Amino acid sequence: MVLCFLWPGRTTSYQHIHSSVPGSHSPRSPRNNVQDEQEKARCMNPGPAPCLYNVSTTERCPTPSCVTPSLRARAAATTHSMAPPISADVVVEAAPAPASMAVLNQMVCASAPAPIITVVSKQLVLPEGAAPVGDLNLSVSDMPMLSCHYIQKGLFFPPAGMPNARLVSSLALSLSRALGVFPALAGRLVTLPDDRIVIRCDDGAAVEFYHAVAPALSLADFLVRDADVPTRLTKDLFPMDRTVSYEGHRRPLTSFQVTVLGDGAVFVGLVANHAVVDGTSFWHFFNTWAGLCRGEPVQPPDFSRNFFGGSTAVLRFSGRDGPAVTFDASAPLRERVIHFSAASIRGLKAAANRCRKTNEDDEVNGKLVHDLKVQGGCGEISSFQSMCAHMWRAVTRARLQLAADATTTFRMAVNCRHRLRPKISPVYFGNAIQSVATTATVAELASHDLGWAAARLHATVVAHEDGAIRKAAADWEAAPRCFPLGNPDGAALTMGSSPRFPMYDGNDFGWGRALAVRSGRANKFDGKMSAFPGQAGDGSVDVEVCLAPDTMGRLLCDDEFLQFVSHAPSP
Repeated sequence: MVLCFLWPGRTTSYQHIHSSVPGSHSPRSPRNNVQDEQEKARCMNPGPAPCLYNVSTTERCPTPSCVTPSLRARAAATTHSMAPPISADVVVEAAPAPASMAVLNQMVCASAPAPIITVVSKQLVLPEGAAPVGDLNLSVSDMPMLSCHYIQKGLFFPPAGMPNARLVSSLALSLSRALGVFPALAGRLVTLPDDRIVIRCDDGAAVEFYHAVAPALSLADFLVRDADVPTRLTKDLFPMDRTVSYEGHRRPLTSFQVTVLGDGAVFVGLVANHAVVDGTSFWHFFNTWAGLCRGEPVQPPDFSRNFFGGSTAVLRFSGRDGPAVTFDASAPLRERVIHFSAASIRGLKAAANRCRKTNEDDEVNGKLVHDLKVQGGCGEISSFQSMCAHMWRAVTRARLQLAADATTTFRMAVNCRHRLRPKISPVYFGNAIQSVATTATVAELASHDLGWAAARLHATVVAHEDGAIRKAAADWEAAPRCFPLGNPDGAALTMGSSPRFPMYDGNDFGWGRALAVRSGRANKFDGKMSAFPGQAGDGSVDVEVCLAPDTMGRLLCDDEFLQFVSHAPSP
């Protein structure tokens, strides 16, 4: 049976498959009128742009006249051909799709002219040949993430050069095999009578796989050079928008969407429960899926629970709904992907280490040098730490509301797999991360140079070894709590992801290297940043930056900041 749900801007045909599988849910909810009015107000009142580089997507198109004739023509189409259903096999049981379907336009807004991303089918995909893994306990590193949104990351690819039906079938088949290697990603969360939470995989485990089309959009609508990310478009590249990880008790632990644009470009999006995977495990699975699609051998994950998985500490929640995110997800933000070329990254590293050497030679900074030596922080400052210090100083300058004596905090996630003694496997499945914080006052960041800030970040990271990891785990066990993601005092920055993650390398599904990484709206707030490797694989870095609109405006007019920022290369 085919169920069709319509709401503004989305037309969805759901193949009602395996309806007895627990966790099967209705489509995403429509926006309410209040949200539409708020969105309209933001679109029609973008505010002034103080400099050319500081042009938001909204400001680039201040009136509906920015809708080009070709885009109007594409958006005006009210029907489009549907891909034939995937043949039924061990993966899916597909129902026939309708021959055509009406497309309902969203409100035309300057930031997203006629955005139409249409989900045309949903399938449940089962793991193929999965070996039993039993219940997997959530560890002391997993449980704090129950209040975080599911991770939403994906990749744009060039046209696949094959019919949509073949593309979807190929991805679904390889996804089934990948889930056979990672069966936990097809499971659900279960709270046991003693309040321990486990990942349970049973014979009915399945994931949701969506096929979407966007005939009125092209790659150029998403990858707009020197402009804000068009979040009104990118949010619809992912299912399970802003779903909290605790919902894994009732929702699938992963969900997938392939979207084919009007110019043939393809976006492959993956949504994964953050209490089940960290970035390392997330991209390990993504690589596995792509590798199996190419027919190559893959490395299975390590499901042993040897990262504090045997802890008896539990998190208890009142009521059925569980925790909520710890930040205001509705606060206005601007989002920009800022590109640092390989040469800029080398320049930042050289500047940070040169400045740090000068500081160490200055007797005035003798106490700082002593403190760094005590913390083990006298090695070379890394490229990543140098870039983070550059961001920390620049964003703090842009936050004019902060007093000189206000304490600023820079948080980053540290991968503990190789830091623990004995080491755990580099392919350990789950969260094996801890958050480390570095602080400085506004006045200190303003009065010291790049090397000073970078040295503080370096010392924090270097000091987080086996003893610090075990102490942090013991502290959490003594007082279990959800991770306080967010920026409550307006003075914090949080760096997520890593330019070391294999986002481009290993993720070729068989029709070419990915063109760009993009994320959904999950876990975004003022001060949240994510670092991606540059597409060229040459040591360049892209930083996805989310800031309050006025802060972003000032950042993008800061000459000291911009001297290391490069124009993003064309895809």
